[in-house]
Amino acid sequence: MRLRRRRYRDPRTTPDLWQPVEGPALPDDSTVHLVLDLALRVGEVQLAGGAGAADVSASVLAVADAYGLPRTEADVIFTSITISYHRGTEAAPVTSLRVVRSRGLDYTRLAAVEDLIRRITAGEVEAPDAYAELDRISRQPHPYPRWAATTAWAGMAAAVAFLVGGGPLIALTSAVVTAVIDRVGRVLNRRALPFFFQQVVGGALAASTALALYATDLLPNVRPSLLVATGIVVLLSGLSLVGAVQDAITGYHVTAAGRTMEIALLTAGLITGITLVLRAGVQFGVPTSIGDPLPPLISDVPVQFLAGAATSLFFALASYSPVRALPIAAAAGAVGTATYGLLTLTGTNTIACAAAAATAVGFGGAVISRRLRTPPLVVAVAGMVPLLPGWTVYRGLYQLTIENDPAGLSTLVLAAGTALALASGVVLGEFLGRPVRSGLSRLERKLAGPRSSGPPHPAGRRVAETPDRT
Repeated sequence: MRLRRRRYRDPRTTPDLWQPVEGPALPDDSTVHLVLDLALRVGEVQLAGGAGAADVSASVLAVADAYGLPRTEADVIFTSITISYHRGTEAAPVTSLRVVRSRGLDYTRLAAVEDLIRRITAGEVEAPDAYAELDRISRQPHPYPRWAATTAWAGMAAAVAFLVGGGPLIALTSAVVTAVIDRVGRVLNRRALPFFFQQVVGGALAASTALALYATDLLPNVRPSLLVATGIVVLLSGLSLVGAVQDAITGYHVTAAGRTMEIALLTAGLITGITLVLRAGVQFGVPTSIGDPLPPLISDVPVQFLAGAATSLFFALASYSPVRALPIAAAAGAVGTATYGLLTLTGTNTIACAAAAATAVGFGGAVISRRLRTPPLVVAVAGMVPLLPGWTVYRGLYQLTIENDPAGLSTLVLAAGTALALASGVVLGEFLGRPVRSGLSRLERKLAGPRSSGPPHPAGRRVAETPDRT
């Protein structure tokens, strides 16, 4: 143990006296730097995978505390993580920064990191071993080949086509067009084209294919409007709506603003691509009448139920989720779709239906995801994907671009409100499910006796205790 001295003034005398006070020994510098770098890299993987800033901050602090750095502060913003270890008044604090430069969907990597965090907080792995394992997780390739992800995106588009009332032919066409969009996007990504322009190209490809099919009457039984709607859902599905709303609600306003700006920019790119194609069709005299009304979502309950499950399953597969998470994602999609459709039959408005369905998905994900070793983010995002307002976005663009109808602005506002209701509903469901999950964990430990496992993963804690200091 190291002796610390505390300066005080004896009220009976005038001289300054020093009294030694015993305190914990400070870790050596090499240990401090190793632990801080490990915590930063853990947070980087989580933030790049779309996790909320509150969860990232809790995980970073938990890793630091597990290895003997309890007086640590973490500051998480959209593009970087800063961590500082306070060493009292006798030594300068140690501060480190890590910038998050790349983002992507790889839920297998995210699940592996969260499993590592559980083992760290349970005291099952030493810091050097944890660092080596994290390095292996960060360097390993995607669990599935690229063509499998492309096939999954195509399958997701086909499932969305069934979800909005299309038949086998529109589902097949949507799958082919989505596969082409995905491969073109990968080529553009390798050339470092900004994602805004990639969204422009994706929206233009979807709209131009629909316009060409309508103008040439090549497939008379295909509704081109559904083709555009499915393309919009696929291109919107990768955006971090849940993370943005979670950051805003939990007090990380800087990070929420950054995520919101990214979502708005990428959505604007998608809208730009579709609008350019529709306006070009008008300029070149191509007749357009592809804004036909959409049938009810729940027109055929079994088909819609299965289509929602398939949509979420294929999205999880395209996002490189672990195999064990695929059935959970499918169940989340089925629950969300069924809840939304049944509420629609009662006459409830669209935004309320979306909020209720997303709350059910978030609650179920919060309760079962940790017990099944699946990141809650996988369940939350996959469950809300079938409910994304792709058709509403397209209808608003068509009203503004082709019909010159100012009501298109109201339609786009409705789409934005639906997306916000989905994201906020998921966050509310997770909040409501957290006490239930904690109660089940306590009951399980009580039944298991003294040989129960270590403490639960800390990402579910300190959400309200760790305010944004940016």
